[in-house]
Amino acid sequence: MKKYLITVLVLFFTLNTIAQNNNSSLSSLPEITLKNIDGKDVKLSDYGANQKITVISFWATWCKPCIKELKNMNVLLEDWVDNYNMELVAISLDDSRNAAKVKPTVNALNWDFDVLLDPNGELQRAMNVANPPVTFLVNQSGHIVYTHTGYVEGDEYDLEDHIKELVLEESLKL
Repeated sequence: MKKYLITVLVLFFTLNTIAQNNNSSLSSLPEITLKNIDGKDVKLSDYGANQKITVISFWATWCKPCIKELKNMNVLLEDWVDNYNMELVAISLDDSRNAAKVKPTVNALNWDFDVLLDPNGELQRAMNVANPPVTFLVNQSGHIVYTHTGYVEGDEYDLEDHIKELVLEESLKL
């Protein structure tokens, strides 16, 4: 019984140390410029420098879970913006052959957030995104504090819990 307890305690402290180390090595958004769906240049790192919480979601027009995730986030977006001073940015991973489908898809779905194009996969590689959907949460200081891969119904509420934590942390600093 003692061996079991000691093993559990060692495992607990080891995992806790790893988690703290992972949280202390926060990374920032890369200095990459992409085009939005209207063809204007947008520097991704500007999102991390505006003192807002930013959700960055990598998606593609051919990815059904991506579309579902962004639809569900869009439903909550107005409340999120009002309650948490945050913004949502969707990064399309559609290549140059499919990039023409992005703007009509966004318009048809009435998405009310920024959509950027990464047809060459430059940002995808820089942020180590293998397959969409992948969601990043960026705090008010521009550091990536949470990453989630894949989507199942309800993940947007887990994301909201992480956003609430950032708001609470920021309010405790004041």
